[in-house]
Amino acid sequence: MFGINFIKFDSMTYVVKFKNGKVVKEGRGLSFFYYAPTTSISAIPVGSNNLPFIFSETTKDYQTVNIQGQITYKIGNPKQLADMLDFTVNSNGVYKKDDTEKLNQTIVNEAQTATSSFIHGLGLKEAIRSAKLIETEITEGLKISKAITMLGIEILGINILGIRATPEMERALETETREQLQQEADHAIYERRNFAVEQERKIKESELNTEIAVEEKKKQIAEKQTETEIQQAESDRKLREIKVQADIAVENQRKQLIEQKAANDRKDAETQGYVLETTLKPYKELDWKILTALNNNSDPRHNIALAFRELAENAGKIGTLNISPELLDTLLNEKKDKK
Repeated sequence: MFGINFIKFDSMTYVVKFKNGKVVKEGRGLSFFYYAPTTSISAIPVGSNNLPFIFSETTKDYQTVNIQGQITYKIGNPKQLADMLDFTVNSNGVYKKDDTEKLNQTIVNEAQTATSSFIHGLGLKEAIRSAKLIETEITEGLKISKAITMLGIEILGINILGIRATPEMERALETETREQLQQEADHAIYERRNFAVEQERKIKESELNTEIAVEEKKKQIAEKQTETEIQQAESDRKLREIKVQADIAVENQRKQLIEQKAANDRKDAETQGYVLETTLKPYKELDWKILTALNNNSDPRHNIALAFRELAENAGKIGTLNISPELLDTLLNEKKDKK
């Protein structure tokens, strides 16, 4: 009302309040009234964030690999970030221009820059098996990055989830490995033929062991499928809980709005009562005679009535009072004429 608003933030949000271009208040989880025409508010989330990424690089043997992973970070210096990016919110706490996407893209770009030179020095096979080394390279690169330092970002962890070659190169690697395994199998067959019965026995044992391994693998697959179904059920339950919590939050906000409107209506009624009381206060102590005079009634009968009232108030001081019949007759006749 009249440009004065109230806003509230949770404990995971760092708030910077500007008035006429100067910081007048800052901190986590603030709530306050403010004058909208001269005030702007920046709200920076300070909780940890998981940023997924995927980008492509070229190895030293000119092969493309796709690196997929996740960066966990938090905003260590929210005031510094507010100076670099726009996190201004409106009266409803909604970002006017959310620069979160710009922040995330900057972090991913810095991670790719830290990885690029390392991947360029590896062959395809080495690169595919270098997940931990790439994690280390990205971590070190982000720690010394000027852009990350200027934004006040703290890197909590790096996880490389997968390094894959192109589909054509994957098939080529599979073929190479398969040929190598086939050569080893042929050599084993050659040796078994040289050792006859002994090798036959070993083949039987090998077949039995293979069946056992297959059954064990089937068991593992069944257990993994069961585990996956359990995880899916748990995820569905958490999703339902999140939806319920979101509904509760909306209802709480609606309740706060109704309470605020009731408070505003009450304040308006109190103001109107105060104005009326102030307007009538000067007349409260005035004598009725003065109020009657201020009424400026020119009717003679009204003046005669006032005179009779004065006589009644001073009856103890009057000895004898004579009222002529002509006066009473005149008053009564005027009443009859009006009827």
